[in-house]
Amino acid sequence: MIRVADLPTVNAALNLTAAILIGTGFYFIKQKNIRAHKVCMIAALGVSALFLTSYLVYHYNVGSVPFRKEGWIRGVYFPLLISHTVLAAVVLPVVLRTAFLAFKGRFPNHVRIARRAFPIWMYVSITGVVVYLMLYHL
Repeated sequence: MIRVADLPTVNAALNLTAAILIGTGFYFIKQKNIRAHKVCMIAALGVSALFLTSYLVYHYNVGSVPFRKEGWIRGVYFPLLISHTVLAAVVLPVVLRTAFLAFKGRFPNHVRIARRAFPIWMYVSITGVVVYLMLYHL
């Protein structure tokens, strides 16, 4: 059984997995391999949904976790955390809209939005791992 205390590590692993799937999906669409792209992106959506669920369960039980390090690292951590948090809130509806358009077969609109969603979703997934490392392993 996974303990609540284990969830930050689980969340980081889910974020890393999402980043790998998003990047692989991007690679496949550039290769015109639509089927593999679709599989990767659906998997990335599923992994991201698991992450969000786990993240909410953790913070419901634990609350906010303070960053206790001092010095120059605080000037790196907090801007990273703020950009990560703001963009995570922004990207969720954008990713859902992008997926909806693909499922409906509205590919010109899907592509137009996906070009903006991809770098934001990738940034949020990667910075989620970096925030975890800074908060729990520095």
